[in-house]
Amino acid sequence: MGRITETVKVLLIINIIFFVGSYTMGDEAIRLFALWFFENENFGVWQVLTHMFMHGSFMHILFNMYALWAFGSPIEQVLGQKKFIFFYFSAGIGAAIIHSLVNYFHYQQGYEALLEAGLNPGEISAYLSESFSSIRRSGQFGIPPGVDTDTLRAMLESYVTPAVGASGAIYGILVAFGMMFPNVELFLLFVPVPIKAKYFIPALIAIDLFSGFTGYSLFGGGIAHFAHVGGALFGFIMMWYWKKNQFNQNRWD
Repeated sequence: MGRITETVKVLLIINIIFFVGSYTMGDEAIRLFALWFFENENFGVWQVLTHMFMHGSFMHILFNMYALWAFGSPIEQVLGQKKFIFFYFSAGIGAAIIHSLVNYFHYQQGYEALLEAGLNPGEISAYLSESFSSIRRSGQFGIPPGVDTDTLRAMLESYVTPAVGASGAIYGILVAFGMMFPNVELFLLFVPVPIKAKYFIPALIAIDLFSGFTGYSLFGGGIAHFAHVGGALFGFIMMWYWKKNQFNQNRWD
């Protein structure tokens, strides 16, 4: 955790600009730049990239930007600027892909449940549109008779909840850090003893897997756990490939 590198500095600045700008634009910024489910009318292909610069709160951006500085700078020093940029955005896009696939699974389950309950495709589209408006107004939604509540809730959450944040790319960076510097000891605010990176980072990913499958989050609600896992997975694949091919001797400067 030494000096801040050039690419990390630029990423920090862009994230801060987006954060300030999103408060100026309000809901319009979320509509345009957050990552919506691709069946939602707000979805745009550019959101696969822009959602990485959006954050929901000050604490959200604070933790992500701290991790980007603390872990991203040493990774960029090893990989080189161009390779680091490729790695960062690939991990972020990978996170978006996994997150969207999980959302699609939940969406399809709910869609099939609504078909079995007697709704036709046109009625389902109208129901989704009405539910989207109702949830935005009051946080409530109606449940057609004969449909499992949990299945429908998962479907609607996938449809109406946009993803924001650099966390997917950050998880890729964390995996890279753990593979490059496995014995570096990390001090955490909520753990009074140092933990080596090779233990801490897998444990963090395991917590996200647990939360994603069970729905019980240790760190509060509104967290895209499978996006974290996706970023970590894509980060691991890239680092495994580069390490296998001696990435230290192949910087993209």
